[in-house]
Amino acid sequence: MQEFMTPEFWIAVGQIIMIDILLGGDNAVVIALACRQLPPKQRTQGIIWGTAGAIILRVILIFFALTLLAIPFLKIVGGLLLVWIGVKLLVPEDEDGHGNIQGSDKLFTAVKTVIIADLVMSVDNVIAIAGAAESVGGDHKMPLVIFGLLVSIPIIVWGSKLVIKLMDRFPMIITLGGMLLGWIAGTMAITDPAIVNPEVMANLPKLVVSDTMKYAAGVAGALLVLAIGKWMGRNKPKAAGETQHA
Repeated sequence: MQEFMTPEFWIAVGQIIMIDILLGGDNAVVIALACRQLPPKQRTQGIIWGTAGAIILRVILIFFALTLLAIPFLKIVGGLLLVWIGVKLLVPEDEDGHGNIQGSDKLFTAVKTVIIADLVMSVDNVIAIAGAAESVGGDHKMPLVIFGLLVSIPIIVWGSKLVIKLMDRFPMIITLGGMLLGWIAGTMAITDPAIVNPEVMANLPKLVVSDTMKYAAGVAGALLVLAIGKWMGRNKPKAAGETQHA
């Protein structure tokens, strides 16, 4: 029980909630689109069952992700993916990616649509949450993941409008979120088994990773995401309307 009272546990919980809000905002849109044609009495059921299915699916995926992170070099690959996801968060796409989400007047079909769409969209969340959970260590990673998801998913589904308004009003939230992903990427990559575990690929030189080195790697990852995101933002082609207006 004491492990659940440590600062590391609650910091990781906060990271998971922020990650899921930032990267999972599309879930609210998907649920709304999938359930929009249901009769009013069934919409709440569609939202609840679709959300429950999405949570269970994501917990299963994260369980496998945490297991796979013990394989040499996968933390490094995951860290690179997180850097790219963080950069994309700072330089959002212009296209609307929800045009293919079909609504249904059947409860089961709507719930199935929500779950399948969440599976397709969950890769970034799964990698980021698994990386955040890694910081706790021990046998408490999955309880941490489940607790963080249970807190954050209702925020996304029922508080999505407020979250979106806050992000629009305070763009710094998005920037900090992207840098958080860079932080997790750096701290995750530097603890890859191939780098730190003498029993894994013994022919490779190993690092003795101190807390200072881990924090330095996190800062480097956060600054890398910020730098690449700012550079891509400055060099992003303007939309036709913006060009004409200019």
